[in-house]
Amino acid sequence: MAESNKMKDMSVNKLMIQMGIPMILSMALQAVYNIVDSAFVGNMRVGSEAALNALTLVFPVQMLMVAVGIGTGVGTNALLARTLGQGNSKKAAKVAGNSLFLGVIIYVVCFLFGIFGVKAYISSQTVDTEVLEMGVSYLRICCVISFGIIFFSLFEKLLQATGRSLYSTIGQVVGAVVNIILDPIMIYGIGPVPEMGVKGAAYATVIGQVASAVLLFIFHMKLNKEFEHDAKYMKPDTGIIKEIYAIGLPAIIAQALMSIMVYVMNLILKFNPSAQTAYGLFYKVQQFVLFLAFGLRDAITPIIAFAYGMRSKKRIQDGIKYGLLYTIVLMILEIAITEIFPGAFATLFNAGQSREYFISAMRVISISFLFAGINVAYQGIYQALDGGIESLVISLLRQLIIILPLAGVFSLFVRNGQMGISLIWWAFPITEVIACLAGYVFLKKIRKNKVDVLN
Repeated sequence: MAESNKMKDMSVNKLMIQMGIPMILSMALQAVYNIVDSAFVGNMRVGSEAALNALTLVFPVQMLMVAVGIGTGVGTNALLARTLGQGNSKKAAKVAGNSLFLGVIIYVVCFLFGIFGVKAYISSQTVDTEVLEMGVSYLRICCVISFGIIFFSLFEKLLQATGRSLYSTIGQVVGAVVNIILDPIMIYGIGPVPEMGVKGAAYATVIGQVASAVLLFIFHMKLNKEFEHDAKYMKPDTGIIKEIYAIGLPAIIAQALMSIMVYVMNLILKFNPSAQTAYGLFYKVQQFVLFLAFGLRDAITPIIAFAYGMRSKKRIQDGIKYGLLYTIVLMILEIAITEIFPGAFATLFNAGQSREYFISAMRVISISFLFAGINVAYQGIYQALDGGIESLVISLLRQLIIILPLAGVFSLFVRNGQMGISLIWWAFPITEVIACLAGYVFLKKIRKNKVDVLN
């Protein structure tokens, strides 16, 4: 079945599975970059504890770069899918071209931060000179050579919008394999390659990202035939850019809030470096779990957006139903794994003095995965139906308005010795439950105003 017809004619249940599985794998492999780096760095012969702490501190900026790339891609994805659903190939070409123009602007900003802003950022979170040096080295490399992750994120969404999610997964697999192969070679020094430590981890990461971006560029040029590819379509179009960010800006803010949340949590936990490192390690496991939900969301959004462009009430309703159902199943499975095997994850990272804090965080925060996954699915539904504000509000509740004040208050009891550090971890399940209730109210409102009125 032709890809353009598949989005229109295939049953939504089957389409959700066919598109969702490759996207879930793709996002899981994207999360692997950070987990693999931490696993290899945690087993360095010298300075492994400092290196793990350094990677914890740089993680928010890495996620911020991903946030801007993916958020721009999410806006492009939904707008392109809807435009193709309307049969407007000329506008689709402009949407794709303008997204690539935006990618160039994003890279320039990341490059400049890598040159001038990295040291000030890392020094705000630590006074340990070894951690500072490692963090600056790692993050500078990731920022200066960030064009790989930025353009991978854009080409991935361009392929997903036309139903070609399998090819984005192939690109992600290639990048992950390159990263995994190069990590031990460049970190420990194997063969003619010198031992580079955390610098080697950074180089392995960016090389894998560039490999993925190049491969997806080739797939995009050869396979996305529903619209033209020409440099003239990269000419900035204010109207197109506004439409992209009307959908994508809430997604960027949602992802960026994750970075802000981690940064502030690092500051809250600064009184206990072992707990700070444990949270950083657990957050990478948490991101792996939530990235699976993000992958399914990236199937939900174009499917519902395409149906919304067609004005097909039934396909929209099916997209909502199956999107939420499969998200719940996926999250229950992940909760079972993280609750049963916390010790195995701690051993993978060689968590050392942070081990007990890490296991405590995993057992408590994992409870929140079910509600967090549903919130992510809600946001994908909102974005497909022009509900950017609702998506933004859920993100603000989850990652700023509730979580940070709650964790800050709980930390006061911990510092005074009245409660254990696990009290801080309980801020996460409480936050996700409250946000999920708000998300359900928003979903009912959007269905009433956007879906029920369709013929």
